[in-house]
Amino acid sequence: MDRSDGTQDAARLRAAPRQFCSDRQPRRAAPQPGRWRWPWPSPCPWPSPRRRHARRAFVWLLALLALPLLALPCVHAWGQGLEYAIKATYLDKFAPFVAWPSPTAEFPDGSFTLCAVGDDALGGLLDRAAAGQQVDSHPIVIRHFPSVSGNPGCSVMYLTGPASQVAADLAAVRGQPVLTVTDGATDPAATGVINFIIENGRVRFDIDNTAAAADGLTISSKLLSLAVHVIGASR
Repeated sequence: MDRSDGTQDAARLRAAPRQFCSDRQPRRAAPQPGRWRWPWPSPCPWPSPRRRHARRAFVWLLALLALPLLALPCVHAWGQGLEYAIKATYLDKFAPFVAWPSPTAEFPDGSFTLCAVGDDALGGLLDRAAAGQQVDSHPIVIRHFPSVSGNPGCSVMYLTGPASQVAADLAAVRGQPVLTVTDGATDPAATGVINFIIENGRVRFDIDNTAAAADGLTISSKLLSLAVHVIGASR
């Protein structure tokens, strides 16, 4: 079988990027002829910077929200400690995908306040997960309460404990711009806007979008799409 010396093939490879890359994109060196090379990165990964940036943002979104799912192959096998660590990580990652009605509602005291109300099942895990974290350049502050009779200035409120107590705490902040998060609740009166569940051995969550709207919150479609069940919204 007749084979060329590679000169013409090399010329075609050098010219190929010019057919697909815009003038603003840097062109990478073409691979040597006859030498196998992993196809990523290619001489021109996408036709335009706009498409490249959009794809990169989409990948980061998936990585951010899917990380707790990938980190926990089986909650029951790894134990409750890791389950709670995943939930603590989730709590300070919800904020970028929720819109509060005003900056004052989101940052009541100039900070993003995440409150743990009830038996404090997460313990110090929530403090460690939020340490050094910010929301729109505002520091995340963790506060712990055994119960509440009104909103003590919480942006997010994580409620645990007996269903009757959780229901009473939820009633105290109903209609206020607070993202309420409950854990494994089955009683509708004791279920927050977001409710953690365990599905197929993984930490997941349901979202009550109707309750969110009643509290003045708007939840991003990106977060809604990751929920197992959504009340009051179609996906």
